[in-house]
Amino acid sequence: MAGWIKLTIFATDFGAQQDSVPLADSTLTIMNRSATIIRILSTFALYAVFVAALPASAQTCRINCGRSGDGSILYKEVYEYDFVSEKPSFPGGDSRLVSFINKERRYPEHAYRKGIQGRVTCSFVVNVDGSISNITILKGVEPSLNKEALRIFSQMPEWIPGKLDGRPVPVRVIWPIPFRR
Repeated sequence: MAGWIKLTIFATDFGAQQDSVPLADSTLTIMNRSATIIRILSTFALYAVFVAALPASAQTCRINCGRSGDGSILYKEVYEYDFVSEKPSFPGGDSRLVSFINKERRYPEHAYRKGIQGRVTCSFVVNVDGSISNITILKGVEPSLNKEALRIFSQMPEWIPGKLDGRPVPVRVIWPIPFRR
């Protein structure tokens, strides 16, 4: 059966008596039935059976949204781009997104003069209403180029939201902005 875990444990340090206990599709070989060991192993086996029985679903990640009034970190759970049934999209598609970036991009003057170039990779969340939030730099090049990439993403119009099973969900998107002379 796909997804089941085959588990064989040989506990040679626990005594002379040996018993085999079949559990689901697993074999537990235990010597000297210690109640603690049996409890731990059966908990593990039940967990393994439970996890194997779960249906496949979209992968999520947590986005840091800052701190609450009491100082605890606030997180937002969002779906990963590759794991939703309908991907979020820029109005007009990827070619329009590239055109938008090229139109909005202003190469910082001092970075241009110094010959600094590279690709700033950003991540952002397309919310259920299509708005963009939680824009962060994943891999930066130089502070002025990073700042310009953040500015470009913050100027974006609303996207068409991603969907999972026909309902809009927040989705994390990763997109690079190249800076070439």
